[in-house]
Amino acid sequence: MVDQQTVLQFLTEVEEAAEEVLADKQQMIDLDKKRNRNREALRVLQNDGESNQQQLEQEINTLQNQLTAKVNHLNDLQGKPELKGFNLVPLTKDEMQAVAKVFQRSS
Repeated sequence: MVDQQTVLQFLTEVEEAAEEVLADKQQMIDLDKKRNRNREALRVLQNDGESNQQQLEQEINTLQNQLTAKVNHLNDLQGKPELKGFNLVPLTKDEMQAVAKVFQRSS
């Protein structure tokens, strides 16, 4: 038989995991908004402010990678199945350029 303390501890852990997921999602939204504002400013100014943009891209990618693990942890705590999929990651700008070069050569 499960005692009240165990149930309370389990519910607390589930709540904390859910809060982490929600906080990360909100942080991703906030960073994405900031990234979009930066893109607009970069277009207007046409200067070399690329490092801040790259930092935002990196932070968003890091959060996206961590979010999958946290959602899977939350689902595990709730007894739900792990997210299905291939855990695909989009190609970076450099990778896309390399792929384009390969296709240009083979044409």
